[in-house]
Amino acid sequence: MTAGVEYTIDELAREAGTTVRSLRVYHERGVLPPPQVKGRTGFYGADHLNRVRTISKLLDRGIKLNGIKELLNAWDRGDDLGDILGVAESEAGESVTVAAGDMIAATELAERYDDVPNGLARVVAAGLYEPVDAATYRIADRQLVNRLERLRSGGIPTDEVVGELEKLRADAERIARRFVDLFRRTAWSSFQDSDRGPAEVAELGERLAATRPVPGEVTAELVSLFVARYLDQDAELVDALQEA
Repeated sequence: MTAGVEYTIDELAREAGTTVRSLRVYHERGVLPPPQVKGRTGFYGADHLNRVRTISKLLDRGIKLNGIKELLNAWDRGDDLGDILGVAESEAGESVTVAAGDMIAATELAERYDDVPNGLARVVAAGLYEPVDAATYRIADRQLVNRLERLRSGGIPTDEVVGELEKLRADAERIARRFVDLFRRTAWSSFQDSDRGPAEVAELGERLAATRPVPGEVTAELVSLFVARYLDQDAELVDALQEA
């Protein structure tokens, strides 16, 4: 447990964006280590928080808890995760169709992120790549991969880029939840109090369509604004560029 960071189970659930019930299920299924008990209270640390976030991401990728348990056990042992993450067919039994240009060999992907601790598992959990079979992965989000490569080409070490991506995903999830909560408190609440007829349903759909892209647009604009501001205020950076 990282010194100075402690959460009760309620605090851990809130910080990870999940529920206490889910955390108890994770304990029962053996995917979340037990807390450190002080008196009658269990306390969780930063490692627990990272573990819960990883579990949530893998669940979002469609991996069941049994598979997650195998994956995390292998991760903890430092085993090769290719065989565990690889899946040749969908849950419905249908073959996965993959564009040839999107595929990358597992060995090449592992080598690409060999300087990142648990790099293969982390880029999969982050949604950059997804397994096709034990030997092959595909690009799950080409835009994110391209942006990651731009940061790497800008001289930022790969492990720093992956770590920052994980933090950004956590920040983005909190922003998304906040906007969804806002929508439910306002537009959805108004719809619930209405007659819920065809006109109200149509209006709800229009409000949802109008609202959906706004959080991403506003967030991107604000982040770009503040990045530019902080860089422009960095006197050492400005002086170095002027000297050149």
